[in-house]
Amino acid sequence: MNWRSRVLRLLRINYYLPLTGLLVCTLGGGIGKPSFPVESSYTLPYSDRITLLSGLPTAKRVKADSPDLIFQQALEWYHKGTVVGFEQAIPLLKNAYQLYQEQGQVQQSALSGLLLGIIYKNLGQLEPSLEYVQQALAFYEQSTDPVGMADSLNQMGLIYQIQADMDAALNAYSLALQHYQQVEDRGGEAYTFNNIGVVYDRLGQYQQALDYYNRALPLWREVEDGYGEAATLNNIGIIYDHLGDYDPSLHAYEQALLTYRTLEDRLGMARTLNNIGLYYDAVKLPQQALTYYERALPLWEEVGDRPGQASTLNNMGYVWADRGQWEKSLGYYEQALPLWEEVGNRKGKASTLNNLGYVYANQGKPDKALEQYQQALSIRQEIGDRPKEALSLYRIAQVQQEQGGLEEALETLKPAIAIIEDMRINVASQELRTSFFASKQDYYEFYIDLLMQLHQKSPQHGYDAQALQVSEQSRARSLLDILAEAQGDVSAGVNPTLLEQKKSLQKQLSLQEERRIQILSRSHTEREAQVIEEKIKTLLDQYRAVQALIRVSSPRYAALTQPEPLTLEEIQTQVLDEDTLLLEYFLGKERSTLWLVSSTEIKSYELPGRETIEQSARKFRDALTIPTQRIRRNVLEATAIQLSEQILGPVAEELGNKRLAIAGHGALQYVPFAALAVPGLQEYKPLIANRELVNLPSASTVAILRRETQGRKPAPKTLAVLADPVFGQNDGRVSTRGTSKAQPLPPDLERSARESGVLFDRLPYTHQEAESILALVPAPERLEGFGFSASRKLAASDELSQYQIIHFATHGLMNSTNPALSGLVFSLVNADGEPLNGFLRLHEIFNLNLPSELVVLSACETGLGQNIKGEGLIGLTRGFMYAGAPRLVVSLWSVDDQATAKLMIDFYQTLLAEGKSPSQALREAQLKMWETSQWWQPYYWAAFTLQGEWNH
Repeated sequence: MNWRSRVLRLLRINYYLPLTGLLVCTLGGGIGKPSFPVESSYTLPYSDRITLLSGLPTAKRVKADSPDLIFQQALEWYHKGTVVGFEQAIPLLKNAYQLYQEQGQVQQSALSGLLLGIIYKNLGQLEPSLEYVQQALAFYEQSTDPVGMADSLNQMGLIYQIQADMDAALNAYSLALQHYQQVEDRGGEAYTFNNIGVVYDRLGQYQQALDYYNRALPLWREVEDGYGEAATLNNIGIIYDHLGDYDPSLHAYEQALLTYRTLEDRLGMARTLNNIGLYYDAVKLPQQALTYYERALPLWEEVGDRPGQASTLNNMGYVWADRGQWEKSLGYYEQALPLWEEVGNRKGKASTLNNLGYVYANQGKPDKALEQYQQALSIRQEIGDRPKEALSLYRIAQVQQEQGGLEEALETLKPAIAIIEDMRINVASQELRTSFFASKQDYYEFYIDLLMQLHQKSPQHGYDAQALQVSEQSRARSLLDILAEAQGDVSAGVNPTLLEQKKSLQKQLSLQEERRIQILSRSHTEREAQVIEEKIKTLLDQYRAVQALIRVSSPRYAALTQPEPLTLEEIQTQVLDEDTLLLEYFLGKERSTLWLVSSTEIKSYELPGRETIEQSARKFRDALTIPTQRIRRNVLEATAIQLSEQILGPVAEELGNKRLAIAGHGALQYVPFAALAVPGLQEYKPLIANRELVNLPSASTVAILRRETQGRKPAPKTLAVLADPVFGQNDGRVSTRGTSKAQPLPPDLERSARESGVLFDRLPYTHQEAESILALVPAPERLEGFGFSASRKLAASDELSQYQIIHFATHGLMNSTNPALSGLVFSLVNADGEPLNGFLRLHEIFNLNLPSELVVLSACETGLGQNIKGEGLIGLTRGFMYAGAPRLVVSLWSVDDQATAKLMIDFYQTLLAEGKSPSQALREAQLKMWETSQWWQPYYWAAFTLQGEWNH
């Protein structure tokens, strides 16, 4: 290999190493990989420098003014890996570059230009960087050097990444890949696959990123390039971390660490040790996390990497703070702060300042906390870090509230709420998981708490009505977040061209806003700041124009994605009637709130905190569903009375016999209100005995449903039933001729079933249930899908749009831990036992076409995990509502098959034969069972709830 080839190869090695992720855990700022421009401390291993320099022409063999000697001198400055070194190298390289061109040395001109472009990129000066790299590409094209062309294209791709132009980056990498493949340069291919993976990582397309990293790995091994292999392994670990799949993440990190050790690469070891520390922190093993952080620290110091050192110190501060060891955490944050200042990293400095504020606040030092938060806020506003700006405002408002400044806290919080409502940058999952970062629901909870405290202080100012609207707002936002987590697009009900424009602009805005943070966090020119602000303004204007077009042309989609929660007056006029009361709950950490709204007035009540209510809700659910408890009538009635007094007792005198429209929250969305005790009575009597009950995702949802179904013609046929699917090869209906081996469940279905505590056993009585229901309807008016025909394909087909009532008698998963994994399960094998995709996921339900009057989900179930999220139920019901159904009957747990069959038959007889509304029919069927000796236990009948519109 000649010396110029050595230089090219070495430059390539130097520029895939920085792509390895460095996760940084913070209390206030979260976790993140370093920006793509190479930090001054990212230098090449010393052994490789010796290899390079030994192959260069020496001073004895060249003239004093030889461009080769000048190039060598520039390269020596470059390898110092400092800003000073880069700046000293530039004039030397420019001199060599000019001399090479004058002498007609095309290859050398290309190489000099390429290195100039790389140095300018390191310094963050992207315009001259791109200009020199493009000139290098032209020289390589002139000399027909495919490797040089590919290396230049790869550098262009990196520049485009920094500029947040991911399409241009992918295009450059694609061209580079073709050139490497042309000459079978496996190392170049690996390098490019890795870089493409990084682009998809930044776009949030994690599976595609993983696919490219896995294509790079065997190529690195083929060319025995340990540095590249370790870099890609670290990136794989980060992807699994994003996906919440921690064991493969740790495995990849450990492989990377072993490789870095073999190479004696201190920098790579430090990064990987830091990432392993974050893994142990995520799985709640803080002592192991500290051990790895402590091993990383001296390595950062040895290689002189101040940002890495500051990041690990920050992470150690977080671990101690998370354990309530405030003084220890302070020590680490105070060590990190001057390191951020030394390297001019304003984003890191702001995060550490915010963390210091958090610690001081928890130490009972509000003045010191405010001082740190205010400094962090100023930096974040200056660098355009909008999500973290909201966080600092939120923390400041918390301190102001604790000091008694409720009005001041409210004014501080309002701009934070505006930011999170308009947030386009996705906060990394690690930030939410391993830091004291506030989730969006934390903001809303605090907002409601502030307003209700102000209502207590000044009840005449309408703060309780404002709080109710914030509750509605939080429900709409929560649903959008769950859909985003479901990693699937809702495309029904919107012009596809406008949808693509919206998605493209969202992606561009997110990347450009991240780019703005990178630019403004470091030393920058006024021109750089101006250019990025102009780009963002142009994109924002385009995005808002597209949103406006969607509101006009696709109101159903706009109502979902651009929600406008109803005011109190709108709820009273558009949703409620004289016979209906709205009970809307919001569970807060310290205290919860109940709003009772009629068509003419609003009253609000303070309830116990979330933990107290959740504990009572679990006891009640256990008394209903656990066989050893539900047979003990005294236990059931005691728990029903206890929970009823907590959440209904304050309004007992207001209820009368009116219909109750209940918008639950958190655990209350999984509580069967029908079986709660009538409040205020000495003896148990179920709440449903005196009134109809309806459950709502939110009050605003009812107004949306009425607007969308107004004037809609009913479907031409009456009833479609999908029941008794085939879930496995052990089902007797599967042909014995089948030779397929048992297949595991798809990963997302397996995970959701595990978290929901569901076993996919056959539901034999659903067949009998379905036949009895279908017998109530003439044959031309019905559709039956039993066994293998109860398939995902039929459920997702337009054929069901012809029916007014759709009945699904199959396992439904309402995941209370990970709501995005909720869905329905249909036949998982065909007649020969071959596996089928039978999981209809949440986002797919939103894309169904079901303009029906009623959807019945008669075998849904959920468990109440430690972290209860009501969106599992809400997501599923809102999905069918968006698909066209204004109301659903949903079961909250899997009921005895025989009891379900009886209740459903009674329900349909009342609904179809007597023409009563679904809410009336359900109530009558439930009371009929309660009044019998065989089925009196609420376990048999209370699981079924009506969700949505009650008017018939």
